[in-house]
Amino acid sequence: MVSGSQRKYYMLGGKGGVGKTSCAASLAVKFANHGHPTIVVSTDPAHSLSDSFDQDLSGGGLVSVQGVDSPLYALEINPEKTREEFRSASENGEGGVKSLMDSMGLGMLANQLGELKLGELLDTPPPGLDEAIAISKVMQFVDSQEYSKFRRIVFDTAPTGHTLRLLSLPDFLDASIGKMMKLKKKLSSATAALKSAFGKGEPQLDGNDKLEQLRERMVKVRDLFRNSETTEFVIVTIPTVMALSESSRLCASLLKEKVPVRRLIVNQLLPPSESDCKFCAMKRKDQMRALDMIKKDSELAKLKLIESPLIDVEIRGVPALKFMGDIVWR
Repeated sequence: MVSGSQRKYYMLGGKGGVGKTSCAASLAVKFANHGHPTIVVSTDPAHSLSDSFDQDLSGGGLVSVQGVDSPLYALEINPEKTREEFRSASENGEGGVKSLMDSMGLGMLANQLGELKLGELLDTPPPGLDEAIAISKVMQFVDSQEYSKFRRIVFDTAPTGHTLRLLSLPDFLDASIGKMMKLKKKLSSATAALKSAFGKGEPQLDGNDKLEQLRERMVKVRDLFRNSETTEFVIVTIPTVMALSESSRLCASLLKEKVPVRRLIVNQLLPPSESDCKFCAMKRKDQMRALDMIKKDSELAKLKLIESPLIDVEIRGVPALKFMGDIVWR
C-alpha cells in the first residue's frame, strides 16, 4: 500500500462505531511517515477526525496535521457550511457556492438561484446533498492543481447506507443527465419548429455543454471509484454477528457497484485470556464464533483478513495512531 508514487485512493467504511476513523487516521499517518503527502477526508456528517488526531481539524478546509514526517492534511467536509453558501447564493447568485457548482459544471445554475428562491428549501436539505458535496470534492482531488502534490487520499466514510449512496451517485447522475439531455433535445426541436414557423430563427441551446461537462465528470468519478489500480475500499468491522452480517451485505453491494475490495479489518479482538476471567473467556469464544462466519461467507472469505486487537489505551493523537498503524498496517 505504501509502494509506488502513483496517486492512490483508500476508502474505509462499515457499520457505525467499529473504528473506521481510527483505522483511516492511522493509515494516513502511516502513509505520511513513509514519505507520501497525504490527505485524510471525512465524509461522515458526524466528524471525529479532530478527536482522533487530538487537533482542531474543523472548518471545512484543508488543515495541516502536526507531528508527522511528510505533509498530512485533514479535511472534514462540512455540509452545513455548504448549505449556508447555497442559501446565500439563492439570494444573490454569488458567493462560495459558485466555485463548488463551477467544479460540478453547474456554475450557470448559481446565477439562477436568486430568481428561483431555493434557499429556503435547504432548511430541510434534499436526500443526497451531503454525498453530492463529497463527490464535488473528489472531482477537485482529480482535477485541481491545488491537490496535485498529494499521493495518497484516505476517506473516512459515513456508515454503510450513506457510503453506498455516495458510491452509486455517479451512476444515478449519469443516467439522470442523459435523460435531461434527451428531453432538452426534444424540447429544442419543438421550439425550433415553432420559431421557424413564426420566423424567429434558430433557438440557442444554452446549458447543453454544461450538462455534457457534468456528465463527463460523473463518468470520471465513477471510473475512479472502480479503478482497481488506484482505488480500494477497506471494510472495517468488529467480531460480532450483527456487524459481520452488515459487512457481508456491504461487500456484496460494493462488488455490485464494481468498487475494488481486498481487505477486511476485524477490529477490537480480545487476546487469549491467561487468567481465569470467565467474562473474558466467554467474550473471546463469542468473537471466535463470529470469525468463523467470515470463513463461511462467500464474499468475505475472499478478502485479506486483518486482525486488529483491542488495545488497552485510547487511540487519540498522532503517537497513538502511529502505534495502532504499526499493528494494523504491517
